[in-house]
Amino acid sequence: MAIPVMILGESGSGKTTSLMNMPPEKTLMIQPLRKPLPFPYGRLGWKYLDPQNPQSGGNMVASPNWSDVWSFSMKSRRPVCVLDDFQYNMVDEFMNRSGEKSFDKFTEIGNHVYQLCKHIISLANDRRFYFLWHTQSDETGKLKAKTIGKLLDEKVTMEGMFTVVLMAAKNPVTNNHCFYTQSQGKDTVKSPIGMFAEPFIPNDLLLVDNKICDYYGIPKINQQTAA
Repeated sequence: MAIPVMILGESGSGKTTSLMNMPPEKTLMIQPLRKPLPFPYGRLGWKYLDPQNPQSGGNMVASPNWSDVWSFSMKSRRPVCVLDDFQYNMVDEFMNRSGEKSFDKFTEIGNHVYQLCKHIISLANDRRFYFLWHTQSDETGKLKAKTIGKLLDEKVTMEGMFTVVLMAAKNPVTNNHCFYTQSQGKDTVKSPIGMFAEPFIPNDLLLVDNKICDYYGIPKINQQTAA
């Protein structure tokens, strides 16, 4: 089955920067809004795909539309798909439907996220889907995945659909950017027993992907060929 992974973090915490070591030919990145990456992505081989000419090459797509997210992520043959700033897909739909007075739109937006995650888990392959997601604090002060309101939170506990939830933050000892692999008590971070030996690891998505592949016996991306 495919593996969805949630990576939480505030803006500027190093979520997108963690892609810098990922091989672009093995990675598809979907952004809700087109914006430059926080590293010299062009020189490293990252470029936008032309939707009108998919055969022209490229590994980046910018669209907030659920139909595009579904189409590009499911049709891609690349072993890794990164959904950057994922919460903005919900925000975009909410803003486009802001004139609707019914609360049904919250349920429908939540269902779009739920169905996407559910379908990913059901895929009969070993692809990894990384959801880069902003955080918010709940009424108890716990950091969690940011959504668009309490009604959606009550219907869908997003972290419950993921086995691996990491947090991009600063290492409390070195002050360097890192990923938390274990909960610090006031967050929703979690990972399988023995997947990560340390509570803090470098914010390097290739390192994370290699650890996941080792843990589940999946060929690493340097041993695969993406089309």
